[in-house]
Amino acid sequence: MQDSIGKIGNLNGIANKLDKVDNISDGVDFSKVLQKSLDDVNKVQVTADKAMADIATGEVRNLHQAALAIGKAETSMKVMLEIRNKALSAYKEIARTQL
Repeated sequence: MQDSIGKIGNLNGIANKLDKVDNISDGVDFSKVLQKSLDDVNKVQVTADKAMADIATGEVRNLHQAALAIGKAETSMKVMLEIRNKALSAYKEIARTQL
């Protein structure tokens, strides 16, 4: 059980990357961090799609690992959508700000 939780803990990688980006003077480009995060989410989604295809065709070797991959993909997608929603909300708030 702990091993499974540890594997899902890789989602904290996005949060850890964002924690390292404290300010602009660090030389980290926000667009690069965002692109890397999106690439990571895409890789997780591709893995989950393969796991679902394996389940559907009966080629799955470890059902538990396939279920974990699908759950991880679902969670990472929810996190990405929440980040998108927060970014859009911040953008709208800035757009409403009068100078």
